[in-house]
Amino acid sequence: MAYTLKRLLVGKAKKTAQAIHERLTKKTGLAVFASDALSSTAYASEEILLVLAVAYAFGQANGFNYIVPITFAIAIVLVIVAISYRQTIFAYPSGGGAYIVAKENLGTTPGLVAAAALLVDYVLTVSVSISAGVAAITSAAQGTSWAWLDHHKVFLCLALIALIALANLRGVRESGALFAGPTYSFVISFLFMIGYGILHYFLHPGAVAHVTPENLKLAEGYSLQPLSLFLLLGAFSNGCVALTGIETQRGNDADLDGGATDDDVYRDQRDGLFVSGAPA
Repeated sequence: MAYTLKRLLVGKAKKTAQAIHERLTKKTGLAVFASDALSSTAYASEEILLVLAVAYAFGQANGFNYIVPITFAIAIVLVIVAISYRQTIFAYPSGGGAYIVAKENLGTTPGLVAAAALLVDYVLTVSVSISAGVAAITSAAQGTSWAWLDHHKVFLCLALIALIALANLRGVRESGALFAGPTYSFVISFLFMIGYGILHYFLHPGAVAHVTPENLKLAEGYSLQPLSLFLLLGAFSNGCVALTGIETQRGNDADLDGGATDDDVYRDQRDGLFVSGAPA
């Protein structure tokens, strides 16, 4: 009974020799491996604005002027990471994550540190992305018949994590088929949202509302005069969530048909620049 249930949920077990047939096409692989990095763009801008909005609410009218410099700073970090991954792809065309690269070039201890950092990155990417997604869903459901979802956020998060885990247990190819559609839909909707926002801004100038929350007060002994360096650094560090998940693409080139090629190098760099530009 247990075996039947397991086979129903995760599918038939495959031999190691069959792994080569589980490789993904580049279009599907892009959707699977880029989803970690792309999902971060859904909340990276918000994380920056949450910090700057506090300064704006307390009279620092120039607070939002720092959004572009902060985004450029994040983009510079992204370019450095992309260049590093480009070199790694040529050195390890069959796939080499941070652990392998650090271990072979720096030793076992640096390799373990890199592996530990990756584990933290992967856990945070899943937890933060799922939490942000559920928060967006429950927020959109307010005022509708689905408003009751707001009281079950934890359950929804756990259910979605279980669904993602189950999909990945069924194999690379099957999970790729499942995640490709939502990932490309996200990219298209994201570009549409940016385009609509730009058109609305130029066609309806002055229509953007500036709302200051009521009953907002600073903690005792805290001041924003002037806009402190620590506040800007906090906004920068919050916005760096846009970098999470990028390592996934670099460590899984072996799962693509033909391994890593020049096209893969271009793909990794293009994805990285897309992610870095999204917070703007």
